[in-house]
Amino acid sequence: MKSASFLFSALLTFAISAVTQAQSLQMPSIFGDHMVLQRDATLPIWGTAEPGSFVNVKFAGQEANAKADEKGAWRVDLKPVALQPHSLQLVAKSSTGDELVFSNIVMGDVWVCSGQSNMRWRVEGSYDADLERLQANNPNLRHIRVPDVGTQELQSDFDGVWEMTTPETVGPFTAVGYHFGSQINRITGVPIGLINNAWGGSSADAWIRRDVYDADPAFAEQVKTWSELEKTYSYEKELAAWKEKAAKAKAAGKQAPRRPADKMTGNQRPGNLFAGKISPLMPFAIKGVIWYQGESNSRRAVQYRHMFPKMITHWREEWGQGDFPFYWSQLADYRNEVDEPGDSSWAELREAQTMTLSLPNTGQAVIHDIGEGRDIHPRDKQNVGRRLARLALANDYGIDILSRSPSLEKATFQDGKAILTIKDIGSRLYSFDTKQLIGFELAGKDQVWHPAQAEFKGKNGIHVQSEKVAEPVAARYAWADNPIANVMSWEGLPLTSFRTDDWPRSTGPEKGE
Repeated sequence: MKSASFLFSALLTFAISAVTQAQSLQMPSIFGDHMVLQRDATLPIWGTAEPGSFVNVKFAGQEANAKADEKGAWRVDLKPVALQPHSLQLVAKSSTGDELVFSNIVMGDVWVCSGQSNMRWRVEGSYDADLERLQANNPNLRHIRVPDVGTQELQSDFDGVWEMTTPETVGPFTAVGYHFGSQINRITGVPIGLINNAWGGSSADAWIRRDVYDADPAFAEQVKTWSELEKTYSYEKELAAWKEKAAKAKAAGKQAPRRPADKMTGNQRPGNLFAGKISPLMPFAIKGVIWYQGESNSRRAVQYRHMFPKMITHWREEWGQGDFPFYWSQLADYRNEVDEPGDSSWAELREAQTMTLSLPNTGQAVIHDIGEGRDIHPRDKQNVGRRLARLALANDYGIDILSRSPSLEKATFQDGKAILTIKDIGSRLYSFDTKQLIGFELAGKDQVWHPAQAEFKGKNGIHVQSEKVAEPVAARYAWADNPIANVMSWEGLPLTSFRTDDWPRSTGPEKGE
């Protein structure tokens, strides 16, 4: 009897396992309860099922059918759905009898929040986290996080779930994304979905698909370096060497060296994050992207002039949804303030970011006034999110609001002065904290920079001069890692850093571009 009972139990377990395995209808994690689907856009819905089986999808009064191919992949494209006054349900059912049901779905705008650690930075680690938590009751602001996966193999799924904004869930949300989305939702009433897809310390190289990266002559030096490393690299050997050093340090009463990360699965290797973190999202319908990255590429700032627009164009082509909005935060101020003019890799990276505005449907939040010299992770994420929200509100939601920071329109040099014309000034130009305009420098033909005095002239003019530069030929403003500068619009958007010359940059080819 005991043997018979054991046999029955084993057969029952096998039967349950077989039923579980037969549940072949699957959809990636970007689809789930509480998700936000992009309003007013074609909606790709996809997944896998038993090869040759049929899948029926019902959503918002629509019904569509697809046949799974020989690998089991299927996809339907639903017609655009407008904003709805109530939550919706999506049902996918296969001809083999499997069924998936997703509830509490809202139509709204989906924004991908990507970059490195300043985009990943959590609400709970930012200013006023206690106040934010107390007011975090918003079912129309939803968030999903893509985990860190670095790989050369294009991924089709990730482990994540959609969450509504509550005091219990909001802490780990991307702070920049949260404040961006909150601002838009409060002003427009449109539900916002945030896809938190950042990885701290990541380089832009890793966010470009590897074959696209390798084919670009501008990256030949990096391609060669990585190709050689990939032939010989062994994480096991590197880890063993570290353990030996750590043991010696411990025996000597010293601090152990930092444990090495696997370079092959990390956030620097070209293509890794496109394959591991972007590929699983495509072709999910989105409104656009907000981006905060550049710190890890600052030593190759001149190269970033090509890399950053390359990445944006590449994403748009791969997503197949046209030139969707792409807005980024410039680098914040960081490191020590300096009194004398000098080279700055961060200023050159900011310059590369500004140059990327040549792409259509892009925008930039200038934030060199709200960083922290002692910390590469400034905790003021509210203003970063708000400045990004200004761009979206003005460009995508029809709100009449100032969105761009003032910037240099043109510069001429005469009578020992630099005569600057500023555009996008808002109500008027303003000098914060003091009437003295701070942050300007001039240079003559000797290419030696000197601090300069400046004054407003008319509504949008600034005149700059220096007793040490009799005949200036070049001017610059806020040109430092941590600039001491105070010109802004009356609405509080800082004047964009600039320099007028085309002299060699410190991060140019001779510095390892």
